[in-house]
Formats: sequence, C-alpha cells, structure tokens
Amino acid sequence: MQPRNMSMSGVVDLAAVKAAGEAKAKAEQARAESARQGGSGAGAAAAGAVPPSALVIDVDEAGFERDVLQLSNEVPVVLDFWAEWCEPCKQLSPLLERLTVEAAGRVVLAKVDVDANQMLMQQFGIQGIPAVFAVVAGQVLPLFQGVVPEQQIRETLAQLVQVAEERFGLIGLQVDPGAEGAPAAAAAPPVGPYDALLEAAVVALDAGDLGGAVQAYKNVLADDPANMEAKLGLAQAELLSRVQHMNPQAVREAAAANPRDPQAQIAAADLDLVGGHVEDAFGRLVDTVRVTAGDERDAVRVRLLELFEVIGADDPRVSAARTALARVLF
Repeated sequence: MQPRNMSMSGVVDLAAVKAAGEAKAKAEQARAESARQGGSGAGAAAAGAVPPSALVIDVDEAGFERDVLQLSNEVPVVLDFWAEWCEPCKQLSPLLERLTVEAAGRVVLAKVDVDANQMLMQQFGIQGIPAVFAVVAGQVLPLFQGVVPEQQIRETLAQLVQVAEERFGLIGLQVDPGAEGAPAAAAAPPVGPYDALLEAAVVALDAGDLGGAVQAYKNVLADDPANMEAKLGLAQAELLSRVQHMNPQAVREAAAANPRDPQAQIAAADLDLVGGHVEDAFGRLVDTVRVTAGDERDAVRVRLLELFEVIGADDPRVSAARTALARVLF
C-alpha cells in the first residue's frame, strides 16, 4: 500500500516535499510484505535488499569516494587496513568479516590493501597494521589498531551503530534474507493489516484533527514499530501540528533576532520545511547545532533527525545535511 496524501484544508500541502520519502516508504512496505510472506530472495532484492556478500567489499583509492564516503550516508562503513604479509591481519580480518555479516546490514566492512593503496594509508596517518577506522556520514572515526578481543570488537561496533542511529538517523542496509550466507532471523510476529487505522489517520488529517491523526499513527507503531507508512505519516502529522497555530511573521522575526536561540530556530525550521524550503530548514538547524552545546544542542539535533524522517533518507538533501551535521558534531 502506498503512503497516502498528507494534505489537509488550511495547511500547506507537503506532497512535493515528501516525494522521496514516499518512494522509500513504498520500498520498505514491499520489504516488510516480503518478510511476512517468507521473504524470497528475488522479492527482497527487488525491494532494494542486498546480499550478505555486499556487506564486505574491497576498496581502492579510485573508488573510495563512491564506495566509502557516499555509502557512509546510508550505513556506517568500517575500514580494515591490511596487507597479505601481515600475520595479525590474518587473525583480525576474518573476525571483522564474520561480525559484519552478523550485524545484518547495520555496518559495512571496507577492506583496504595498504600495499596497493599507499596514498590512503598516508591520508589516514597509519603507522602500523592492522588498523581499523569507521566513516559515518562522511566523517572519519578511529576505532582500534592491532588485534583485539572479539568481545571488544562487538562492543565497539555496537557503539558505532548506536551513534549512527541516534546522531544521524542511519538505519543501515536491508539484507536479502533469502541470499546465501544471510544470518538466520527470528520469525517476526504477524502484524497488520492496518488499513483501517491508517485510513482513520487520513480522515483525521482531512478534517483538521491533527491530534487524532497523530494518535492513529502511534497506534499502528505501538504494534508494528517498523511500519514505514505510519512512521512517515506520524512525522508529517506532528510537523503540521507544530506549525498549525504559529504566527509565521512573529516566528521569523524571533529567529532573525535570536540566531543562537535553539527554540526560535527550531520553530523557523519547521516553517521552512512546510513551505518547501528544505535546504533552508536543514541549514538553519545545522548552523544552530554549531553554536550550541549540551541539552540545547541535542534538542536541535533531534529535531533535525525528525525533519529527515519527513523528507526521507534517500533524498540527496538529507544525505548532504547528514554530512554537514557530522562535521559540526565531530
């Protein structure tokens, strides 16, 4: 089922703003349906899933931007610097590969042969191998050097996934459950159908009952947290609810007069997004993250992630904003 039109009387229509998000939601719905029906490999792949073999890749200097930097806007990329003559590498690399496959799309492992990629080794300032880094939203994070215990690696990868999800909203790649080598997954409990609840949300939106729409979407998510139509609908309904009673002129005057006030900038960013000024909304909040700290900074970051949900992770403007956010956070 495709996401429904979120327009309502008296509020700006978000149809153009959410086009990319709808495409992603449709793919996610297809993946969910495939999983409920047994998840055939062909069906999953058609919906955008990748085989486990795509989670471990060899990277060189020529493809580094495409295979690592661009990919890091979708999933954390772990870099394993190794060489054929390196005995410790022969212990660490297979372990990293196994844990990457077990992570089921939450990380990707990119292997770099230092003998063939001396420039990359120099750019990362590597003095010895094996050396392991991560790239998240275009930003490099050192992880560890040398062979370390498996439990420590597991904990490091878990922290990496948590940072990627909480700070940048990266949920990783969908792995084809039918492909050879895919990790066994627990049977998902039956969910849905939710047509009646989702239709109730649309009816509430059309009637101007934003609170009712929000609650209807929350009711779906309480039972099926992965329902992409409900996630998209909730993000949009909450945005519309926040701006419904705003005085646009007063909000923009307050934001202009108080460039370091997080709440003033958050309110203005909501108006920017409803008006279709996506880059302005994202840029405003990234700039506010740059000049704030502590709880105030976290509040701005969280709102930015919420606005990413409205637009959809596949939109290039979201990828660009995630990279900009990483630059000011690290």
